[in-house]
Amino acid sequence: MSAESPATPEPGPREGPSVPRIEDAYLDRAIREMHLLEERMDACPGCQAGGTFPVKASGSPTADIMLVKWQSSLAERQEGVSFYGRSGEAIRRSAERLQVDPASLYGTLVLKCPHADPASPMGDELEWLAEEIRIVRPRILVVMGDRTIAAVDALNVPMAEPLPVEHGVVTAWTPAIEALVTPDIDDSLDEQDAKRRFWAAFRSLGEWYAAEPPW
Repeated sequence: MSAESPATPEPGPREGPSVPRIEDAYLDRAIREMHLLEERMDACPGCQAGGTFPVKASGSPTADIMLVKWQSSLAERQEGVSFYGRSGEAIRRSAERLQVDPASLYGTLVLKCPHADPASPMGDELEWLAEEIRIVRPRILVVMGDRTIAAVDALNVPMAEPLPVEHGVVTAWTPAIEALVTPDIDDSLDEQDAKRRFWAAFRSLGEWYAAEPPW
C-alpha cells in the first residue's frame, strides 16, 4: 500500500510591503535634508580659504529639544561637533538630573564657522540656523545667552514672537514651538554663581519635559 502524498497547504494571503512608521519617515526626511544642509556648510568659501570646517550639530535631527548657543569652544572646533567637551558634559549631567532623555536633545551653534565675525552673525550663519529649525521641528528651543537671543530674533521666522528677556520662563515662540531662555552655557562653567544662574533657568526644561504628552 503506497503512502499518501502530504496535503498541499492552501496558499495564505500574500504579505504586502511593510508600511514605514510615520516617525521613521520623518527621520529619513530629516537625515536627507540635514545632509544637504551640511554639504552647503562644507562649501563655505571662508572655511575653505582658511583650511577650517564648520562645527556641525550633535543629536537627533528629529529631537524634541533644540539647544542653541552662540559659538564653539576650542574642543568643539577640534572635534567639529557642537556641545562637545565641557559644555556638552554640563548639559548631559543637567539632563540626567532633570530626567530628560538625552536622545531628545539636538545641539547647535549660531556661529558655526570658526572664521565668522562674532560681531556680525548674518548671512549664511543665520540662514543655516533657520534651516536647522525647519528640519528638526523641535517642540522647544532652548536659547542660551543674549547674543543668541538677538540672533534667533533676527531669523524672522513666520509667526514667531520676540524671545523673552527673563531667564527660565517657557513661552510660546511660534504656534508649534515653545522657547526657554537661559544664560550662555560657556559663560557658566567656571564661576559658582554663574553655574547657579544657569541651573536656575535650565531646570525649567525638566518641568516642561515632564508635562509633555508622550506622543
